[in-house]
Amino acid sequence: MDASPARSRRVNVRTPEVMKLVEAEVARHYESSLVEKVRMRGGELTVGNTSIRLAKQFGFCYGVERAIDLAYASRRVFPDRRIFLIGEIIHNPEVNAQLAQMGIVTLPWQKMDENYDNITDEDVVIVPAFGAPLAFVDRLNKIGCRVVDTTCGDVMKVWKRVHGFAKEEITSIIHGKAGHEETRATASRAAGADGKGRYLVVLTLDQVDYVCDYMEHGGNAEEFLEKFAGAYSEGFDPDKHLKRVGVANQTTMLKSETEEIQRRIQAAIQRRDGDDHNFSVFDTICGATQERQDALFNLLERPLNLLLVVGGYNSSNTTHLVEIGEKALPTFFIRNADCLHQFGEIIHFDIHQKTEVGSYSEALASDQHIVVGITAGASCPNNLIEETILKVFEWRGVDADTVHSVLEAGIPVHTSAKSKVL
Repeated sequence: MDASPARSRRVNVRTPEVMKLVEAEVARHYESSLVEKVRMRGGELTVGNTSIRLAKQFGFCYGVERAIDLAYASRRVFPDRRIFLIGEIIHNPEVNAQLAQMGIVTLPWQKMDENYDNITDEDVVIVPAFGAPLAFVDRLNKIGCRVVDTTCGDVMKVWKRVHGFAKEEITSIIHGKAGHEETRATASRAAGADGKGRYLVVLTLDQVDYVCDYMEHGGNAEEFLEKFAGAYSEGFDPDKHLKRVGVANQTTMLKSETEEIQRRIQAAIQRRDGDDHNFSVFDTICGATQERQDALFNLLERPLNLLLVVGGYNSSNTTHLVEIGEKALPTFFIRNADCLHQFGEIIHFDIHQKTEVGSYSEALASDQHIVVGITAGASCPNNLIEETILKVFEWRGVDADTVHSVLEAGIPVHTSAKSKVL
């Protein structure tokens, strides 16, 4: 009789003694006492002619903290074993670089290649916060390696929902980026282990309007499939698989846009069928994403001269904060404080051109009083926020020692001294 197939061994690395060491190490790498002191002052700090205002919610969420903790703990528990990571643990280059320094080797996440052939049952593989497609999980099971799964709980809630849609023969319409790690993992669950489930990934309202028009009036199926190439399940037929649909989403999307997509699809089905019995919906925006978006809207209620959004350029939830900000005022998407150059130049990521560009900020280079807003996505550590705050004040002629002394004094400071412009 054939031996039972190997199965990956999911391991729990969160033992009390390990986590005590991990928490201290993570705090040393990513936390900031300066940021916490600014928060204690209501999120605002004024020195000379410069004010900094922080959003009430920004930076690491629970899911990100948990993923990082588990990655650090993996190295503590398995100090002498090879440890691999599928893609990036989160979308932040500094964090991923730190894991690389710990000897954690990144595996390709777009597809499995020969790197996966070299994994043995003695190795450890970390599944990132975004999760991994079922094909990757099956591969790890066949290898029989140890697996540390850091998948965010909010992502797994979406998986449960789209899996339910598949069982009920409901097509999942997923609001997200078809090539994003999380969406790829969710799509695999929508297809199901047997591959019989159906899904379609949509990103823009224009795409949704096209789908709605097709649902109501039909159209050219070949043209439809070409338009959404790479964004639907195998065997997808728009003439068959748009009869019953359920909407889900990548958890880091812009909430207002997801809600509008839900509304438009529901309205199209009501017009087509006379009711919405063939429409299902589930709110799958994660709480942390929503909190950070709401906090930015709140920050924008008071006048600002400019907004700095700090985070990894490939971070979806951070990109949506930029989208919110740029509708209201000059907004700069920066990776870290090194993007703030002298004489008012900011190197930032243009989300429309999808490239890094340089721009001049008259506000930062002026000698007038200015207010700078700062926020960050759920994958940005507080130490990067601290460096950004200090760099802004440095630009404005205030050194780090002065900033720290103001915070230590524990009272708001409004000086009349003219700041030096760098």
